[in-house]
Amino acid sequence: MKRLRILQGLVLVCILLVPVVIFLFLKTFGNNQYDIPVFFQNGVEDPLSECKMTDSGQHYIPGFTLLDQNGQSRGSKEMAEKITIVDFFFTSCPSICPVMSTELERVDDAFRNDDQIRIYSISIDPEYDTPEVLAEYAQTHMATAGKWFFLTGDKSLIYNLARCGFILPTIDGEGQPEEFVHSDKFVLVDGQGRIRGYYSGTNREDVDKLILETKILLHGTK
Repeated sequence: MKRLRILQGLVLVCILLVPVVIFLFLKTFGNNQYDIPVFFQNGVEDPLSECKMTDSGQHYIPGFTLLDQNGQSRGSKEMAEKITIVDFFFTSCPSICPVMSTELERVDDAFRNDDQIRIYSISIDPEYDTPEVLAEYAQTHMATAGKWFFLTGDKSLIYNLARCGFILPTIDGEGQPEEFVHSDKFVLVDGQGRIRGYYSGTNREDVDKLILETKILLHGTK
């Protein structure tokens, strides 16, 4: 009988604790907080001094202007107050670029009707990738007009932008497709020009994460 009373008491205590546990869980995890980091808040390390960075504060994407697949000027100005997803590629790439562009099709489709999202695919082989070549490539990948832009322009500007703006390793192949070196990363940039994430463009799960974090950034995470 004594054991039964003890058992009944323990059951009663557990029942009474359930609301407390639920309250604590909701208070701790119920705010739907999801912090998206801001990269390079203290500047970018540049041991080779090739980027000539003098400001040790928050790193922002520098100003730039290139040509899109329609021959129109487009660059950092059009990124202001928008969320932009950026990658570096080239149309004759024999390795990772086709996979990256196919994954960007999914990103493009996910934000097809959202005017706050832009995609920039910047060619690291601008001598071959003219606006006409890029226009054909855009059509092949069913790029949404006015959302997914393929950019070309001055080679030195593009390489400096990749290395010093988006902080991505990039090596000129001098016209030989097998000799070009570039990152597989997609870069998430907020409306202030700050880098908020890097994601492998050849990894489906990483691209899913990019889509998720873009949506979160879009709906108010600072």
